[in-house]
Parts: sequence; structure tokens; C-alpha cells
Amino acid sequence: MERKTGRIAVISDTHGLLRPEVAEILKTCDAVIHGGDINTPGILEEIRRINPSLYVIQGNNDKEWAEKLPKELSFSLFGRSFYMVHNKKDLPKDPGDRQVIIFGHSHKYSEEVGEGRLYLNPGSCGKRRFHQDITMAVLEIN
Repeated sequence: MERKTGRIAVISDTHGLLRPEVAEILKTCDAVIHGGDINTPGILEEIRRINPSLYVIQGNNDKEWAEKLPKELSFSLFGRSFYMVHNKKDLPKDPGDRQVIIFGHSHKYSEEVGEGRLYLNPGSCGKRRFHQDITMAVLEIN
């Protein structure tokens, strides 16, 4: 039986950098979701050493090494239904019964609740780009 409670780190757009402060947060979570633009397989290896429960998709900057990563992903975690795609414009018009929709790409944190769903962009916690803040999210499911 699946656990119904847990902490989930949600990150995206690391662009080859896993900041030490982000790594410390990943240690406190039960799972990690990465919304793409990883840039190097070493980042995924580093995350898996910290937290092996990793859900990941490829982003537009992930090259040949990431071809086997999915471009979209649906999964259940702690009793919730998730859907993830890197760019918001690639979201399906009807997300079905999915409760948490995760995307990245813009490097800008956003969250909104609509139609009984959470739409979450954790922003970027990797290399600073476009003068955006360094952000990520932690979801607490209980």
C-alpha cells in the first residue's frame, strides 16, 4: 500500500549545477521531481546519490545523453496523481484526473490552483539566468 504522506522536492532548470543548499533540502525529502534542463548526466547521478526516488523529464537544453528520458511523465506519489512536462505550452488541453501539474522552462516560480489542480513551476535552482531568483519548491503531502 502506498504511503499517503511525504515531502517532495520539486526542482527544474539546474543547467549543470546542483547548489549545496539545494542538495541539503533534497536530503530532507522522500522524493525529488526534476522538471528538465538538467544539462549533464552527472547532476542526475548526484541527485540519485542523495535521494534515489527521482522522477525526471528532459528539457529543451538536454542533448543526446538525455534522449532516453521522457518528455512528459505521469505518475502517482503519496496518493496524488502528477503530470510533468518541461514547457507549459506543451501541457495537454485536458489533464484528466491529474491533481498536480509540474512544468519548468521559464525559470520563474509560479503556482496556482485551478479546476481542483495545483499548477507549479518551481523556477530555476541552478545557474542564474535572465536575472531571475533562484527558487525551488517542497510539497508536503499529508
